[in-house]
Amino acid sequence: MTEITPEVFEAEAMRHIDDLYRTAKRLTRSETDAEDLVQETYMQAWRSFAAYELGTNCRAWLYKILFNKYDHHRRKKMTQAKYFQEADELVFELSASTPSVPDHLTDTEVIAALDQLADHYRSVVLLADVHEFDYKEVAQILDIPIGTVMSRLNRARTQLKRSLAGVAREYGIAAARPAAAAA
Repeated sequence: MTEITPEVFEAEAMRHIDDLYRTAKRLTRSETDAEDLVQETYMQAWRSFAAYELGTNCRAWLYKILFNKYDHHRRKKMTQAKYFQEADELVFELSASTPSVPDHLTDTEVIAALDQLADHYRSVVLLADVHEFDYKEVAQILDIPIGTVMSRLNRARTQLKRSLAGVAREYGIAAARPAAAAA
């Protein structure tokens, strides 16, 4: 059995930090919040690393921690907003936010469409379509049934298709017609 050392942790976990940060930035829409979320993820990973089985999918394990931390903070924020803020303060706070700029994607319409998805849809799209986790891994990371993953992914892709139809037309891409209509 391999001894748990900082070097082993670095070799197994730290190589995924950039991917986790990009995902955190998409989730939180804030560089500062994303940095905090990734830091908390790695602190939790370090504390729990003795329970991690070396040689298994460290990347999926880290994403599970990231999404658990994100859900915790999202629930905490919702509770605080509900009980401790006046409605006009909340409106001001939300209207003053600026969306983050992604590292590699440059098409603002695609990013805006992704940002418009509800959190539970955006999470599934990020994991399945951006980070290419399979359905089973997405289900494990988000702790939801695999059928829910497939359903949310289908609904999210449908919403993205609707949101991006105009952008596709601008690029000269026509929507596919159903087979019956084409005949």
